[in-house]
Amino acid sequence: MIHTYPDTNEDKVKLESTLHLIDERLQRLTTLDKLASQLVFTDISKAQKYLAEILQILQDYDQPDFVLNYNLNMALVENQLYNFNLSEIHFRLALEILGERGDVNQLAETYIDYAGTLLNLDQPDRARFYLNQATKYLEAFPDNRLKVRLICREGFFHLKFSNYPKALKAFLDCELEVQNIAETADLKDYHFFTLIQSGLGTIYGLLNESERSVQAYLNVVELCEQKGMRSRLSWHYLNVGNGYMAMQDYENASLFFKKAIKVVDDLNQQTRALAYANLGYCYLNKRQFHEALELFTTAYPLFKDRKEKNLANIEWWRGKIYEEQKAKKALKHYFKALEFAKKGQEYRQATGILKDIADLYAKEMDFKNAFDYQVLYNQAVERFMFDERDNQIREMEIRHTAEQKEKEAEMFKLQAAGLQLKALRAQMNPHFVFNALNSVQNYITSNDTTQAAKYLAQFAHLMRQSLEYSELEVISLEKEIEFLRNYIEINMNLRFEDQLKYEINIDEDIEEDIYGVPTMIIQPYVENAIEHGIRSKRKGSIKIDFRLFDENTILCVVEDDGIGREKARELQMKNPSFKDHKSMGTRITQERLQILLRTRNMDQNAVEIYDLEEENSGKALGTKVEILIPIMEIQMK
Repeated sequence: MIHTYPDTNEDKVKLESTLHLIDERLQRLTTLDKLASQLVFTDISKAQKYLAEILQILQDYDQPDFVLNYNLNMALVENQLYNFNLSEIHFRLALEILGERGDVNQLAETYIDYAGTLLNLDQPDRARFYLNQATKYLEAFPDNRLKVRLICREGFFHLKFSNYPKALKAFLDCELEVQNIAETADLKDYHFFTLIQSGLGTIYGLLNESERSVQAYLNVVELCEQKGMRSRLSWHYLNVGNGYMAMQDYENASLFFKKAIKVVDDLNQQTRALAYANLGYCYLNKRQFHEALELFTTAYPLFKDRKEKNLANIEWWRGKIYEEQKAKKALKHYFKALEFAKKGQEYRQATGILKDIADLYAKEMDFKNAFDYQVLYNQAVERFMFDERDNQIREMEIRHTAEQKEKEAEMFKLQAAGLQLKALRAQMNPHFVFNALNSVQNYITSNDTTQAAKYLAQFAHLMRQSLEYSELEVISLEKEIEFLRNYIEINMNLRFEDQLKYEINIDEDIEEDIYGVPTMIIQPYVENAIEHGIRSKRKGSIKIDFRLFDENTILCVVEDDGIGREKARELQMKNPSFKDHKSMGTRITQERLQILLRTRNMDQNAVEIYDLEEENSGKALGTKVEILIPIMEIQMK
């Protein structure tokens, strides 16, 4: 069952009461704007009425923010009314304004909403573009509410390409994320909660899991009724009815088809037509033929979308009714159904109709026609199988193209991260460089030239390694560890005066000279341990363990006994010298690793960070970082 969410209807009632007391136009504009945003998902007619008044006021006042909200709300209204082209026009007008004055979250939210309209317009490539843009913004500026909406849209994007596993995963991920925002959810969030359940209902239905499909659709209905979201309620009732009909539960199916017919807020005529027709089919199966025929007659003129398929169904079902009474009349309806099916290129439907025609001729002892239509049926089945194969191939090609584009985008992102990392590798941390050279200078001024020469050579070697490795994407684990040792030892000897201890442990199953890893992948985390954990203590230790996670992945654990993340954050806020150090390397490295893991279809987080604490007192004992590193092929020169 779905969650119980807090009631938001009180806000709407208060706003409407307030509006009646306001005469001043700009004050009315503010209240009208809030009301329109509430009513978009609950009462389309009222939303249109208030938006019309908003437009009238805006003709006399220059109020860009209200113009923006007007277009955004109109875009949502038109989408709810299935006027997708009009919805797109308003989204484009809104985006023009946002380009000049919008913040990142507003842009991300609008891109997510716009993608929904583009999917409805059957423009998945454009939808993908705007979803990618929203993803970039939310990576930089996370927002749990928008994250749920984005993943939901991703689910429908995958559903568009019949990629059911990815779509199902997206919707199930959404279900988990919903609990993070449930307590503060607004009507638009509830709208997305219904989309999540609708998506699950659709997928379960396509996978012939009728009971789970019905339950998901019932969740939608329950939430819509609870929150008064009636603009798509007729469609949701229809989906529940279709689920029960697939289960051959005609009593419950009839109940929900009747509900779909009674809803007046949903203006989609196609939904009502389908509800009448499917209710008629339920009566047919309950052998209430007179009522079924009346419902078919009512539904007939209402169909506009996919007209041929639906009219073929009605004629087919009429034929089934008359088959028990008048064979000739039944055949008349079957032939009419067959004509509609062929016109609409509905070959699966045509095979079923041809089979019924052949069976009826056989029942009437007209074996010649029975044989002829059996032959036509066999040919239709063969053609249908070929068409299904072609459709599957086409879907696979489209899906492959979409996935290739996703991979290309990931690779571009990885390349960009690689370039950023190269710059970071080349410059090292200025604090580290300055302090190391300053220490060498102290040895020189104190006439300890032997130590000065030793550490200067070690420092020069580290710098040479850094520059050399910055040109490579992959090096051996052995070289990575050698680089780490040099880096830590220079810190230990030049900055911490032997007060820094370290150990590096390598699992015996790891062939460090053969295994390749992304270049300088651990150094940023060791640097973080030194700069944030140990630097303020002037004494500490670092432990680095390498072990196999699986045959293709190494798990590296970096553990320090520093001051802990919370104390480090406090120091960063108070002390400018600590605040100067920014962990750009760790952020870019994590992003780089995450992409590499995704290319291997691994869902694990690339990096996990844990605060080490004393069990009883909660005193910080340091930090542990677990890093998953893909084993890669070493580049040969």
